[in-house]
Amino acid sequence: MINNFDWFGKWTAYTPDKIALKDAESGLELSYGQINKAANSIAFYLQDKYQIKKGDRIALISENDLTQVLLFAAAQKMGFILVPINYRLALEEVEFMLNDSGCCLVLYGESSYNVHGLKYKATYEPLGPFIHFVEDQGPSFRTAIDENDPIFILYTSGTTGFPKGTLYTHKMLFWNSVNTALSLIISSNTKTLNCMPLFHTGGWNVLLTPVLHHGGTIIMFKKFDAAKVLEAIVTEKLDLFMGVPTMLKMMAELPEFDDTDIGFLNYIIVGGESMPVPLIRKFHEKQVPIRQGYGLTEVGPNLTSLHQREAERKQGSIGKPNFYVKVRVVDDSGKEASVNEPGELWISGPMVTPGYWQNPEATKNSQEDGWFRTGDVAKMDEEGFLYIVDRKKHMYISGGENVYPVEVERVLLQHEAIKEAVVFGIPHEKWGECGAALIVKAQEISSDEIKEYCLEKLAKFKVPSEIHFIAAVPKGDTGKIDRKTLKNSFMIERGLA
Repeated sequence: MINNFDWFGKWTAYTPDKIALKDAESGLELSYGQINKAANSIAFYLQDKYQIKKGDRIALISENDLTQVLLFAAAQKMGFILVPINYRLALEEVEFMLNDSGCCLVLYGESSYNVHGLKYKATYEPLGPFIHFVEDQGPSFRTAIDENDPIFILYTSGTTGFPKGTLYTHKMLFWNSVNTALSLIISSNTKTLNCMPLFHTGGWNVLLTPVLHHGGTIIMFKKFDAAKVLEAIVTEKLDLFMGVPTMLKMMAELPEFDDTDIGFLNYIIVGGESMPVPLIRKFHEKQVPIRQGYGLTEVGPNLTSLHQREAERKQGSIGKPNFYVKVRVVDDSGKEASVNEPGELWISGPMVTPGYWQNPEATKNSQEDGWFRTGDVAKMDEEGFLYIVDRKKHMYISGGENVYPVEVERVLLQHEAIKEAVVFGIPHEKWGECGAALIVKAQEISSDEIKEYCLEKLAKFKVPSEIHFIAAVPKGDTGKIDRKTLKNSFMIERGLA
């Protein structure tokens, strides 16, 4: 029986001694052959002890570690579905995901999550001991896997207030890897690190799974640490690195950054949000190109890429679609938007999710004639470069005009006196809504100076009516701006909520 989705079984036949994984903290290294043997033994163990079978769901609640990749390798052989869950979530949030997915087994990191408060009825087992399966020499586990079988259920925020479980299939895994390799030139010689959390698609599928699919090497970090990551880039002589702008900003602010040579990197891949030009230039000065892109849990996630040669000329762009990705920008009437006209971004291709777990309504609402409706507002310029104007839910209407906060923030961040900026709509007696900007200063500047600066670069209705200075912008687990928390706090303080 041939299983084309058993990557570690395949690589064991070619390069069994090639190092696939290295733990950044302990230095432990695992070869493709060791991972393959461990995955076979784990599959038999789960089948014999817990009667796990193809299609069953197994939750992972833990900081990043090598054992999660061993479970991934076992899932490729056995056909069970992994449900990664953010270990920082509240009990009710975790229980919702466990109930919704119907997990029969919960594997957790003892040092990162306490399961004793959970009321969900399932079998609980620490994840750590699974590392010992690398010492086994058991037989191969074989089962038939179809390309449309899910390997993950990845939970994303829902517009109804409840998370939605995105079905991520073996087919999506394969085509995301192909698109990534064609865009970023990944091969069996690629060596990189992963510090993105494995409870998000960014941790699993931006670099980790594409690199392992192509027989490369991943150095695993439990979490992001600017100094340790910078040190690892140098000592391991990495080919590439992926992070969000917040991570790169923290690295660039390290006292040792200016004297550290990282010019050997092919490039740094940036996602999550637009990277400010001054920060791009700081890495360009060190001879490190910046590759920006765009992705979604439900699609890809590696969908577009902005080539490093365009990083400054097309600042703010997410680039052009990757090789096997089709895109449309659609106006409110369902027709193709004109050049530079904002519209909803639709995507199709073999890396699109078949839908949401047990949520036919959300699945139906996200699909249109074979296209996935992203909910993101985008525009395409005359050269075919895409720009994300904003998420639809972030847009506000001031005096009958649509205002997209990301566009305003992009202008604000180009000012040397502004370190961070968040814009959102608040109620206004005359205009319906107006913009409020929360600013973290890099140097002294007044609210009037900011408004004057904005008037030079933006239409008047886009200029924030209110400017407030704050000490720091809260971020989520992946380094993205926590807009919801900021806006809610602001509205409550002003008596507007």
